Amino acid sequence: MNCLPIAGRELSVAARKRSTNWLRVAAAVTALVIGSSFFLVSTLQRTSAAQIGSTLFQVLNWMCLAAGLSVGLFFTSDCLSEEKREGTLGLLFLTELRGYDVVLGKLLATSLRGFYGLLALLPILAITQLMGGVTGAQYWKSSLALVNGLFISLAAGMLVSALSRDSQKALTATLLLLLLLSLGGVGADAIIAAARKRGFQPVWSLSSPGYVLAAASAWGRSAYWTALIITQLLGWAMFGLACGLVPYAWQERKRRGATSTGSWTYAWKYGGIRRRQRLRRSLLEQHPIAWLGCRERWQSQALWVFLVLTSTGFFLALLWKVPREAWIIWNYIGGLFTLVLYLWAASQAGRTLVEARRSGLLELLLVTPLSESRIVGGQWRAFLRMFGLPVLLLLGVHVAGATLSQLSFQRLAAQAGTVAAPAITNQAAILTNQATPTSSVSVRFTFGAGTNAMPSATGVLPMGSRAQQTGMAVGAALAAALGTAANLLALFWFGMWMGLTSKTTNQSTLKTILFVQVIPWFVTAFASATIIGLVMARGFVRGGNQTMAWLGWWPLLSAAIAASLAVAKDVGFIIWSRNRLRNSFRNQAARSLGLPRFARPPPAPQPMAAPAAVSGG
Repeated sequence: MNCLPIAGRELSVAARKRSTNWLRVAAAVTALVIGSSFFLVSTLQRTSAAQIGSTLFQVLNWMCLAAGLSVGLFFTSDCLSEEKREGTLGLLFLTELRGYDVVLGKLLATSLRGFYGLLALLPILAITQLMGGVTGAQYWKSSLALVNGLFISLAAGMLVSALSRDSQKALTATLLLLLLLSLGGVGADAIIAAARKRGFQPVWSLSSPGYVLAAASAWGRSAYWTALIITQLLGWAMFGLACGLVPYAWQERKRRGATSTGSWTYAWKYGGIRRRQRLRRSLLEQHPIAWLGCRERWQSQALWVFLVLTSTGFFLALLWKVPREAWIIWNYIGGLFTLVLYLWAASQAGRTLVEARRSGLLELLLVTPLSESRIVGGQWRAFLRMFGLPVLLLLGVHVAGATLSQLSFQRLAAQAGTVAAPAITNQAAILTNQATPTSSVSVRFTFGAGTNAMPSATGVLPMGSRAQQTGMAVGAALAAALGTAANLLALFWFGMWMGLTSKTTNQSTLKTILFVQVIPWFVTAFASATIIGLVMARGFVRGGNQTMAWLGWWPLLSAAIAASLAVAKDVGFIIWSRNRLRNSFRNQAARSLGLPRFARPPPAPQPMAAPAAVSGG
């Protein structure tokens, strides 16, 4: 007798999927490409083998951790809630199955692809030991930390899925829980250390899977085993809660007044009576698809709340007169906010069509006289009406924060120039075969009337006025914001097509993020790094006053090149997605519903010309 029937069945189904096998190949090929590119760039820079191995080991480790945490976000967060929506979860509990049977079966099935992908990466990760700079203990500790992060992600997604019913809410809740587990403890310890003006002491950080990985690579004694045990206890606690809640949380209990049009929940989701009437009058007659997309307003309200929290934190930091050097942290905070925006855009774009197919609305759209252009255009109009203004304001806050971050980077670079200038100028002299002795370098840093001077081989090199520095910082921030806006547009258009071709919202979100952001990011990052390296190398080869001038232009140059590549990539995705949606919407929708393909009606015959009158003779 099989003691775990659900686990055996789910593992058999997951093992037969083509995606399980292809994911291992894709993971290994990705690691090989990254390692080869990294090795090539490091070799051109004449980096030692030990430094290459150590740096590559850290890069692959953190990328594997990010991928492991994403497994629970995309594969596990909707596994039980999908069964609830389909009404099949309750049928399992009519048998002798228990909660742990269902949860463990789903956990093993969703973890198979992620574990196989991690297993394919470990041999490539072990190659870094042959280069030097990585010990065997660090490798095995890091491997165990990666498996631990994968388990934490799966357990968190399973707990949220046991409590949720809506796929988008489950995805959002899982993301917030993973961010809290990964960054909450580290941020709390950093704030405590800054307030007490002492070194970083890991206390709350011991509950973070990211800290476990960081401690695994640390030299000397660390709190690795303590953090590993604590995170394991948290993971098993979330798994136990999911097992205990599933038998009782699958039923949909009707709350009094929940479906009434006058209840507060209905008003929060769809708005008040005046709002619904105004929306119906303005959109229903001319743009019915846009009216359908604008009815639910809770997504827009959540985005406004996110905007208020971000703006409040930004202005409080300005009022408290945070040191300029601290604004460099905005690079990481802004990157985190951008990631949340990307996930939200991809999820929102695919959710509408996935839900329309599940509810039967898509079949009704196929028999209406609405053209494909009006259906797709209605979705785009609804997106702009609900989310255009808050996204624009969020980009404005991001530009302000990125500008202050760039100014802080320039300030620190100027301060470090008094030490780095001799080495830089000597390297430039070596590249030009004109060696200059270090003693001839004038190491000075002066503050003139609005001018910062940097040392060089010939004396003092002006870095430009403060107005020029501010202009470069604003230009770099605007270039980054332009790339972010283009990415959001590409995610929306491509996400609509993925929502039409995918079975669930999580699959649509994963495919959209993977094809629009993750895979092109490797290509654009390598291309931008190569272009910047060639341009910077030209400045170094010239030597003298040109060396530090190229360093001053580096932030603006890197942001402009990255934004240009991102915009070019996004324009291609937008054009391709719009053409596919406007030309193949009905056929693809019919194929996803199992209906026969729509045949385009033949062109109407041209009317025959009337015969000319024959004049009699």
